[in-house]
Amino acid sequence: MVVHLRNQTGESPVWHPGEQALYWIDVQAGAVHRWRLRDQQHTSWRAGQQIGCIARLCEGGWIGAMEDGIYRLSLDAGQVLATERWTGVDHARPGMRFNDGRCDRQGRFWVGSMLMDMAQGAPVGALYRMTGRGERLRLDRMGEDLIVPNGTAFSPDGRTMYLSDSHGSRQCVWACDYDIDTGVPSGRRLFIEALAGGRPDGAAIDAEGCYWICGNDAGMVHRYTPEGRLDRSLRVPVAKPAMCAFGGDGLDTLFVTSIRLPDAAPHALDGAVFALRPGVTGVEESAYAL
Repeated sequence: MVVHLRNQTGESPVWHPGEQALYWIDVQAGAVHRWRLRDQQHTSWRAGQQIGCIARLCEGGWIGAMEDGIYRLSLDAGQVLATERWTGVDHARPGMRFNDGRCDRQGRFWVGSMLMDMAQGAPVGALYRMTGRGERLRLDRMGEDLIVPNGTAFSPDGRTMYLSDSHGSRQCVWACDYDIDTGVPSGRRLFIEALAGGRPDGAAIDAEGCYWICGNDAGMVHRYTPEGRLDRSLRVPVAKPAMCAFGGDGLDTLFVTSIRLPDAAPHALDGAVFALRPGVTGVEESAYAL
């Protein structure tokens, strides 16, 4: 275990190689957390609304996909996030926010949206791609008919894109061919019909091109080969692992965030961040560079 926090929904872990630090968020708290390897120091910042995911900026700093748009985040001073909105979003209905997302290997930012009331099971979520800066910034709607878009990841060569829908009525993962020049996916196909345990949540890619995905509700993290074959499953001491990311010196540690339900026992580890040694190394996450 790295940090025993009671994150309500710990998500979007991102390793910062320059700082040798792990960043992640607590969605409902609108919080960004950082844990530094060298001194084990934990720091957190809070914003004024929920955060679905974060990604590094190539020149330093972060972007955060929030309820009503995508923001540049300033973590320099104090415990309150300074935010600059880069672009808004026209959600399909009220009560929506951004969810899982990350940059492709070329630095384009991909993020999905969802209805916060998951119990409705409404397929009003969409998949977006952000490119450019300033007046040339574009937020393009690239897919629809999603309930809880999740598990976004890109193969080491960037030519395969993965996406899941973690809602209980779907629980599948797709793979797409990805044009690295245009940033357009095509040929979507079923990659995993159902996990070996749990619902598909957040994911990561290792250096061998295998897809690691959290089995929410099953307390497991699964590794699938590029052919969609289950290779192994690792257990964590909580029921709801949420997302994983490779980090540490050598990218040989798999960090796993988790969810804490309101009825969790006071001593329960739910909501903590865990560190696993899976025996393989990861791929450094791309920063937003366009």
